[in-house]
Amino acid sequence: MNCFTRSALRAVVVRRTRVVCLSSARSVIGTSHASQRDDEVFTSRLTAADAGVVVLSLNRPNGANSLSRAMASKLNESLYQLSKDEELRVLIIRSTVPGIFCAGADLKERATMPEKDIPPFVAKLRAIGNAIHDFPFPTIAAIDGAAIGGGLEYALAADLRVAASNAKLGLVETKLAVIPGAGGTQRLSRLIPIHLAKELIYTGRLIDGHSAFQMGIVNYSVEQNAAGDAAYRRAVRLAEEMIANGPVALKAAKVAINRGSEVDIMTGLAIEAACHTMTVHTKDRLEGLASFKEKRAPKYKGE
Repeated sequence: MNCFTRSALRAVVVRRTRVVCLSSARSVIGTSHASQRDDEVFTSRLTAADAGVVVLSLNRPNGANSLSRAMASKLNESLYQLSKDEELRVLIIRSTVPGIFCAGADLKERATMPEKDIPPFVAKLRAIGNAIHDFPFPTIAAIDGAAIGGGLEYALAADLRVAASNAKLGLVETKLAVIPGAGGTQRLSRLIPIHLAKELIYTGRLIDGHSAFQMGIVNYSVEQNAAGDAAYRRAVRLAEEMIANGPVALKAAKVAINRGSEVDIMTGLAIEAACHTMTVHTKDRLEGLASFKEKRAPKYKGE
């Protein structure tokens, strides 16, 4: 059994929905982290003690990071390329647009799409969420602003989520007479009690980051700072805790958890055993034992 088989990193992206309360979300966030770049999607690498942390940034300020076909293609291609990056250890997904994480699909573009093209397009959008879910290394969504519809669905596909306390989150599709179609109905109902997931989806209600933390949707809720990047900063600190650990072990743990959660306990234990076995036959495991014996920090190479 190959523990690291990757299911689909293929597709183009996203889904539907608009930002309810977008202007108010913008008004409470500073602008100091806004990007000067023109790329709608770009990656950057942290250095020094944070080497191994890669940041995938959404950067479409004129469209509130709504996912047009072009932006979807760029996001899809970036995820695919990063999935093959041998230096990457943790991926952080963030926005450079003040007050916005992602407003969901580009509804102006969607309105011009022939009806027959919508189901296959949404299927392609759904695959982006799967690509985030199946990304080989841990992923963290840093939600410093509104994450609406498809934007929240992609955050739900990440392994961990950090939200600013004043961020707005919601699956609002029923307000537009459709339902979440990029994984929202499934991932939210597996993350929190099903009756709470139903309430949020049936009502299309927006909640803030503090409420999302109380419900268990995000791992941390942090007070926003003047720069408007408090969630991102907390995500970096989380990533720092991970990158010191064995890269092969991180990948194996993710597969064991993701795949094990989809099956019965005995099958899950078999998956865990297979993934554990793959970590045993690594140089990193020997380095871990040696560093413990020598009372020094380990130097893992992912081998």
